[in-house]
Amino acid sequence: MQAVPSSHPHTFPVKFPSPAKLPLLQNPPVVPEKILPRAISISTPDTRVSDVTTPNSDDPMVAFWDYQFLFMSQRSETDGSVGLRVLDGAIPVDFPSGTYYLAGPGLFSDDHGSMVHPLDGHGYLRAFTVDGPGGGVEFSARYVKTEAQLEEHDPVTRGWRFTYRGPFSVLKGGKKVGNRKVMKNVANTSVMKWGGRLMCLWEGGDPYEIESGTLDTIGKVDMMDGCDPLHEGDSHAGDAWDLAAAALKPILHGIFKMPEKRPLSHYKIDANRNRLLMMWCNAEDMLLPRSNFTIYEFDREMKVVQRKEFKIPDHLMIHDWAFTDSYYVLFANRIKLDFVGSIGALSGLSPMISALSVNPSKPTSPIYLLPRFSEDSIGNNEDWRVPIEVPSQLWLIHASNAYEERDDRGNLNIQIHATACSYQWFNFHKMFGYDWQSRKLDPGVMNLQEGEEEYFPHLIQVSINLDGNGNGISYKNCSSTVEALKQWRKPSDFPSINPSLSGRKNTYMYAAATSGSRSTLPHFPFDTIVKINILHQSTHTWSTGARRFVGEPIFVPKGVEEDDGYLLVVEYAVSIQRCYLVILDAKRIGESDALVARVEVPKHLTFPIGFHGFWAPK
Repeated sequence: MQAVPSSHPHTFPVKFPSPAKLPLLQNPPVVPEKILPRAISISTPDTRVSDVTTPNSDDPMVAFWDYQFLFMSQRSETDGSVGLRVLDGAIPVDFPSGTYYLAGPGLFSDDHGSMVHPLDGHGYLRAFTVDGPGGGVEFSARYVKTEAQLEEHDPVTRGWRFTYRGPFSVLKGGKKVGNRKVMKNVANTSVMKWGGRLMCLWEGGDPYEIESGTLDTIGKVDMMDGCDPLHEGDSHAGDAWDLAAAALKPILHGIFKMPEKRPLSHYKIDANRNRLLMMWCNAEDMLLPRSNFTIYEFDREMKVVQRKEFKIPDHLMIHDWAFTDSYYVLFANRIKLDFVGSIGALSGLSPMISALSVNPSKPTSPIYLLPRFSEDSIGNNEDWRVPIEVPSQLWLIHASNAYEERDDRGNLNIQIHATACSYQWFNFHKMFGYDWQSRKLDPGVMNLQEGEEEYFPHLIQVSINLDGNGNGISYKNCSSTVEALKQWRKPSDFPSINPSLSGRKNTYMYAAATSGSRSTLPHFPFDTIVKINILHQSTHTWSTGARRFVGEPIFVPKGVEEDDGYLLVVEYAVSIQRCYLVILDAKRIGESDALVARVEVPKHLTFPIGFHGFWAPK
């Protein structure tokens, strides 16, 4: 999405080499004292670097290529599982049995000159299985065999040719003009196991079910199959926008193959009620100033136990959300149709997502509290379609948790913890520094000048106070605040908590963050795991070594106390082209013995950065 230019000019701390003037990744320049990889695929043999550290780690050229290596394609898959070597420490005897699944893209470049945006990379599912107390770790990795993957990959020659545009990419070696293959469901964003079924999710299409042992793709899953449509709370049926929606649906579905309803890739699990919560949006809402949300709650048998439909009169984009005991919480991002961008998008000369842009028309951020079970929870004269406008303009990236507390008089306080960034910085199709023409990623897009960290994704805390009036809460008499977490202001993302407390009050939050120690890459990629005590406003960190990065932390509970468990995180040693599964003691974050074990992935199976993971106990 195109960001609106800021009145505060952005300059980058380091002048990186111009991507357009650099050679392709197959022939990278030689950095002094190092031998850099010369192959696009990590699985190719001659990808060696002598060691992890280098006196030139802050050299712009070294930083530039370290950044590229984090997004290098991995074309190899495992045949069965592979036993991993414990490099440091040992698997603790009290570590639970189970599997850590990690979703993310695996392929970015084809054999015909095209490079796709990381969000359009084919889904590559990784699995780390821990077998019993003190047991070993088995690793497996397979591509999700989506319709697009089967079309674009030749299993005989093992070659790739991109034919789908995808929402965020432009094809260089494929068809651009007139290419209607926009909805490239790559199943690369998140993964979950629920009701005995393992599924990989993407933002714009149905999940794909995966066989949990072999990682073979079973097929696409229509989770709304057999569910009758709802129109609860729809008092605007038949207006002009409904007519526009009716006209758009056959075009989007028939020509561009967009599903009528698209699920969000972020789901929620209510451990207290033992339910899976998922949200769907209408495809045409991306082009109209109104938004429809249908939320389903599933039991452990994957049966629908509840569904609610909400129509909001605003043009919104939702990537992540939260819930409490009584509400679905939508910290919404405002968007608008970009007519100039639409011309390039429809012609295929710019990404399809450039047809939309952020809408900073209001200095506030809208938060919708949608009644989860009954509208009795709000006052008789209240309307959940009217948002609570919190006094800060922020683009929500990921939600960590939300919970509610009531006092003796019925007044309600809702706390929301999340990561958010500035509207001025956010640019969807340039995220990660994507440049389809140079076939490289510009790290400058993800790293701002010192003092501008607040533009980048960071941890925030929102507090909403609503007065009780005896007949439910009142939106009219409310106050709200939103601020960066005082105890941690450095760029951060991928927040997580002990999953048993989702929707309930929690004390601890974990996130991937930056230490800021590398002057050439001060903000991203992340190199630190931060543990935050929200109540006591204290922080503790664990940082990886030089020229190493980390992804999302996943909490694995093992005891009664909230932080009694382990954190799983993948460490990417880009300078030597290796990946490691790191196990941290959540209670010991900040101490010298926080690292419990580091498990080594074979070099030929080193994979690019992942997005979101899931711990499935055995």
